Amino acid sequence: MRSDEREALAQRILGFAGDAQAEVLVSDEDMGLTRFTHNAIHQNLASLDTSVRVRTIADGRTGVAATNDLSDAALRATVGRALEIAALAPRDDAFPGLGKNSQVPAPARAFIPATAEASPALRAQIAAGIIASAERSALWAAGYATTGRSGLTIANSSGTLVSFDGTTCALNVKQNGADSTGFAEQVANDVAELNGRLSGEVAAQKALTSAAPVAVDPGPWTVILEPAAFGELLSYLTDHFSAQSFDEGSSFLSDGLERSYAGENVTIADDFAHPLHAGMPFDFEGYPTRQLPLLAAGVARNVVTDSTWAKRLGRENTGHGLPAPSASGPEPRYLVMSGGPKSVEQLIEETPRGLLVTRFWYIRPVDQRRTIVTGMTRDGTFLIENGKIAGGVRNMRFNQSILEALRHAEFADRQYRSAGYSYSIVVPAVKIEGFRFTSSTAF
Repeated sequence: MRSDEREALAQRILGFAGDAQAEVLVSDEDMGLTRFTHNAIHQNLASLDTSVRVRTIADGRTGVAATNDLSDAALRATVGRALEIAALAPRDDAFPGLGKNSQVPAPARAFIPATAEASPALRAQIAAGIIASAERSALWAAGYATTGRSGLTIANSSGTLVSFDGTTCALNVKQNGADSTGFAEQVANDVAELNGRLSGEVAAQKALTSAAPVAVDPGPWTVILEPAAFGELLSYLTDHFSAQSFDEGSSFLSDGLERSYAGENVTIADDFAHPLHAGMPFDFEGYPTRQLPLLAAGVARNVVTDSTWAKRLGRENTGHGLPAPSASGPEPRYLVMSGGPKSVEQLIEETPRGLLVTRFWYIRPVDQRRTIVTGMTRDGTFLIENGKIAGGVRNMRFNQSILEALRHAEFADRQYRSAGYSYSIVVPAVKIEGFRFTSSTAF
C-alpha cells in the first residue's frame, strides 16, 4: 500500500471518530523469508498485511483497538471499541494531548525499490552462495535470507499526518562441523549489499578454525568482541536511556546526567539518519525524532522522551515514543556506537593473550541498575596468543557489567549494523580488558 493510500485510509478512519480526540496508525508490511538447513532450502514464507490501530481519548481516558479488516464496517466497529474502552479506563489528568506534527523527510536510502521487489528466487541465490561455501568446506549450513518493505502512516485529530516507507534485508548463517560452528550476518536496507558467498565463507572459516576446541580457565580475560557479540551486549543498555527508567530508578542514569559513566572514548548516540540505519524520522506519536548524543566522551548527556514523559519531567519531547500508551515508556530505536582509530586486526595483533568472540547467546539481565548481564559465547570463540588466533575455545558463560566493560574498552575503526529480534544497532568491534567469565562448557 502506497503512502497516499495509507493517508487516505487514516483520514477516513478519523472521520468515523466524529468529534472525539483520536489517533490512527496504519502499518503495511510485505516481508519474505527463505530458510535453509543441512545445505538445502526447506521453507519459504511470505507475509503481506495492513493493520490499523486506533487510540481515542475522552475526558482524559484512553482506549485502544486494532484490526486488519479494512472494510468500513470493521473500521467503524474498531473506532467504537476504542471509545468504549476509553469510557471504562481510569482518567489520566497528566495526559499531554495529541500534538500537531508535519511530515519529516526520510534519510537517503531508507527505501530501496530492489529490496521491496526482491523475489524468492533472489533470496534463493543468496542462500545458494552460502550453501556452496558449506559444501566446499564439508560443513552444513543453516540460516535464512529475508527481504521486505514496510510503511507507517500516523494521523490524528489535531492535524498530524506523517508517513514513512522503508526497506530492510538480512542474512544469517551458521556453518556446522563435527565439533564446531561459525557465524556470520549482514543487515542492510539494500539487498544488493547482501553477499551470501562472502558471509558463507566467513562463517565456514570460523567453523574450521574453531574445530577441536580446547577448554580454558574462567576468570577475567582480555576479549575482542566482534560486532554481532558487542551489538547484542550493548542492546541491553537501550532501556537505560528511557526517561521512564531514568525517573523510576531502574537506569544507571538515575544517578544523574552530566556525570561520567564510561571511558572517555565511549560515545553512544541515537541516530535514525546514520547511513547504516536510514530509519524512521518520527516516532509512533508522529513527533520528529531528534538525533541525540546519549553518552559523549563517557558523560551522560540525554535521556529520550515521548509526549507523556516530556510533560512529566518538564523536558523537551525528543520524539522517541512507542505506540501510546506504552507501559515501557520511550526508547531509543537507532543506537550508534562510535569507533576508534585501529583496525580489528591491530587490536588482535596487540593482544598477548585473550579471546576473540564472534557472538553471544541468551543474554539476560542479572542486576538492571548495575548493568550486569549473563550469557554465553557461541558459534566461534577463539584463543589469541602472541597476537595471533591460536585455535578454537569451548564456549564460556560470563557475568559482566556492561558499564564496567565500557570503562576498559578500545574500539575498532569500522562500524557494522547488527540486529536481533528486538533491536537494530550500529557498532564496531571492541577490545575489553578484564571481561569476566564464570564457567566453561563441554562444547
